Amino acid sequence: MKDNIYAFIDSQNLNLGVQSQGWKLDFRRFHLYLQNKYKVTKAFLFIGYIQEKQMLYANLKKAGYILIFKPVLEIVNRQKKQIVKIKGNVDAELVLHTMIEYPHYDKAVVVSGDGDFHCLVEYLAGKHKLGKIIVPNQKYSSLLRHFSPFIVNIGLLKNNLEYQQKKTGIRGRSKP
Repeated sequence: MKDNIYAFIDSQNLNLGVQSQGWKLDFRRFHLYLQNKYKVTKAFLFIGYIQEKQMLYANLKKAGYILIFKPVLEIVNRQKKQIVKIKGNVDAELVLHTMIEYPHYDKAVVVSGDGDFHCLVEYLAGKHKLGKIIVPNQKYSSLLRHFSPFIVNIGLLKNNLEYQQKKTGIRGRSKP
């Protein structure tokens, strides 16, 4: 019988971790990688919700992700009357949904290097339900080092997962 594998992805940790290494993740390729390498049947992507990002959300859904939204907190500089930071920490949602879905999967792939997930990873490992931990960079939390047999560094997959700008074929020239 085939295992039912679910992925639980901290999108901000993944995105910022990859960007800190100087490259951009192709989320469509990443979803295909999860399906092909780990036989992931459902990929839950936890992401902060910003009204103006509808196109991004549509593209992520089209790529196969199940989006779980977290309302974001806008931190405003009152003197300049501008947003200085948008915060959308998805840790609690990821843990909650991993446990809500617990009866439906055989193994979980957790995508984050955040030590806040230590208790979740420890629990899943103890129940033999931890498949892999995909960390977005070399500097992941030392709390996860105990689970090194499960850890895969996404930086090693850059050649396969890096976003490539589509070539137009017109080499930057306008048509005559």
